[in-house]
Amino acid sequence: MKFNQKWLAGIYDSDKGEAPELFAASVPGNVQKDYADYKGIDIMFSDNVEALEAVEDVFWIYKTKLEFEAESGDYVFFVAEGIDYIFDIFLDGKKLHSQEGMYTKVELDITEKAKPGSELSVLIHPHPKRPGYHETPRQEADQSCKPPVSYEWDWNPRLLISGIWKPAYIETRKRGYISSCEPFYTLDSALKNAEVRFETVCDEKVVYTLFDPDGNVVYIGESPEFTVNKVKLWWCSGQGDPNLYKWAAESSSDKKEGFIGFRTIRMLCNPGTGGDPAGYPMSRYAAPVTIELNGRRIFAKGSNWVNPELYFGVITEERYEELIKAAVEANMNIFRLWGGAGIQKDEFYEICDRLGIMVWQEFMLACNNYVANPHYMAVLEREATSIIIHLRRHPSLVLWCGGNELFNSWSGMDDQSHALRLLNKLCYELDYDRPFFPTSPLTGMAHGGYTFYDRNTGKDVFGVFQNRRNTAYTEFGVPSAAGVNELKKIIPENELFPITKTKSWEKHHGFSAWGYDTWLCLETDRKLFGEPESLEQFVDRSQRMQAAGYKEIFEETRRQWPGCSMSINWCWCEPWITAANNSLVCYPMVLKPAYYAVKDSLRPVAASARVPKFDWSEGELFSCELWLLNDSNEPVSDTIRASLIIGGCEYELGEWKTGKAEPRTNIKGSALEFKMPKIEKTGFMTLKLITEKPGRSSEYELLCRA
Repeated sequence: MKFNQKWLAGIYDSDKGEAPELFAASVPGNVQKDYADYKGIDIMFSDNVEALEAVEDVFWIYKTKLEFEAESGDYVFFVAEGIDYIFDIFLDGKKLHSQEGMYTKVELDITEKAKPGSELSVLIHPHPKRPGYHETPRQEADQSCKPPVSYEWDWNPRLLISGIWKPAYIETRKRGYISSCEPFYTLDSALKNAEVRFETVCDEKVVYTLFDPDGNVVYIGESPEFTVNKVKLWWCSGQGDPNLYKWAAESSSDKKEGFIGFRTIRMLCNPGTGGDPAGYPMSRYAAPVTIELNGRRIFAKGSNWVNPELYFGVITEERYEELIKAAVEANMNIFRLWGGAGIQKDEFYEICDRLGIMVWQEFMLACNNYVANPHYMAVLEREATSIIIHLRRHPSLVLWCGGNELFNSWSGMDDQSHALRLLNKLCYELDYDRPFFPTSPLTGMAHGGYTFYDRNTGKDVFGVFQNRRNTAYTEFGVPSAAGVNELKKIIPENELFPITKTKSWEKHHGFSAWGYDTWLCLETDRKLFGEPESLEQFVDRSQRMQAAGYKEIFEETRRQWPGCSMSINWCWCEPWITAANNSLVCYPMVLKPAYYAVKDSLRPVAASARVPKFDWSEGELFSCELWLLNDSNEPVSDTIRASLIIGGCEYELGEWKTGKAEPRTNIKGSALEFKMPKIEKTGFMTLKLITEKPGRSSEYELLCRA
């Protein structure tokens, strides 16, 4: 039986050996949030978040008077599923345990030591910071396994967090307690039947029950090994049902439950990239980045997941549910869990299992050179081992990755870096069949760009991506401002408009986030439209450009299938209200116009237009190329009629009878041209593709210049 406790927390004075001022603490949670709430600090508004920098280097302490009931013969344990990051645990003043690492579970037998009313305390050490020179704040974290995002990123303020971020409780256990129970399986070559094996630790006999996705019992018995015939496979969203088999393992006094999703996963080379070059000199070919799920090659379309809260400990199942469900509704099938934000809570992976979202999980390394000193390597091995064993049961998890952008100049790591060799070794030993990438991007893959216009070439995203041929686009972004209502929550009224570089706009990543003009991109707006007349007008133009840019990139990368097999934008969500960002969802759950554009562009079957650029002037020869995109498992055909609407007038461009597109195959059709008419006023025009069959028509907003 589990007994949750009532916790107090405070800043610990190591000289006096006490915390002079205690306040209520939420577990799970983060002590910095409890402190901010206690002090009345609204970190969301203006630059108030800087107030917490003053307590970065203090010790914190949690305290509770234990409340539990134990019967004769019971064992009593203190269990903490995750404490961030370096900590000591005391019982009635005596140290029981010390640890570095937030992903390794703590289970302490206190049967002979604790009684109701005993004081249990957890001392949280200051955040790890590598001493010496740092070019960027994130480098302070390059010798720890703490997610570096909290040290500051271009969309996350500096806010170092710690504390009891996952559940912590007293648990009484009887002799029949099941310490661990994990199912494994092997599918036959036809993917029809499965050999199931449970590995269980318990001092008593255990009875196993397995239910099929419809709730029918397919096995019950004491043997931990059995066969399941005619299995229903787990599929990602858009390819089939995410079938889950529920299991239960029960002793005389305990019961563990979980799910099995039967599936196979491989990473394959993209067509045309899997062999040596035709002649000398030769080099290694592009990395295999096509997901083969249950023997079927699929196009992975989704988004980069970042921490949806500044305080990791407050993320709830409901918060995960609404964010993941919105991705499924947007026709996505994968999240790349960016390494800088670390590992999510259990509920995230359980929801992805249930809704059919594939998970690319990175370890907590990002944009740094993680040099292999003995202490760091020991912590990394312990933490990575805990993570792999804990997450490998999830069918949604399709790929391990060492971390983000580790083979780039700003990181300086490579194939021989000891940290990555260790992670590869652990994944091989503990999770043999699941693929592993050392980092992203690898040879053939691409990260970027992140603005509507490329800084170096001046080309818009239309021109950039139509001239790229990468095997996978695993980061790309187009920024926009937050909505007006969201901006009013974070920017003082007297700073809202006209927009200038104030501390509030800068702290919320409007300026100097990644170069002076990001992420508001005011110069781009002025270049295209002229000086904005109001905040509402600027936000409207910014969000419409983000929608147009994302729609173009997602459809262009789909058009490049099968040479390109992944399209994953940066990013899905955000941890607080940013003044501007590349995200599709504004904090906490505001769907931007770009979300709906992406949803439209990722439909399984859709008419698509390849337009060479975004802005057009009168007299120019407008052109577009028609396509039919088909991610479905059925052959499709249609008739597409194209027209252009400018200033209220509709101009017919032409019609294309597509012929048959085979399953998971796109086809290219007619190239259409049209001389642009006289333009009275610079503004948006609409390219419409109307299909004969419902649900496939598309619209594109483009710019027409007077």
